[in-house]
Amino acid sequence: MMSRNKKMRDHDINPCLEETDASSKCMDDNHYQKDMCSSYFIKYKNCRKFWNTIMIARRRDGVVPYMPTAEERKNILQSLGREPY
Repeated sequence: MMSRNKKMRDHDINPCLEETDASSKCMDDNHYQKDMCSSYFIKYKNCRKFWNTIMIARRRDGVVPYMPTAEERKNILQSLGREPY
């Protein structure tokens, strides 16, 4: 079985991997002063909220997998013309 940490590093499972990495890097660069990284945290939170909404809609509509793959997410974002978070 794949460990939780490896799963969360998988682009097909975690749609907000870039936001996770950016907020972690900010914390490292700013000696763990959370107030210096609030914009990164907000972007991560909005990313999770956006993809959770997509996942709920797909589950409701019977689309499997519930979370779009990395390639599908890329196409969804391109169709929007901008990043929604």
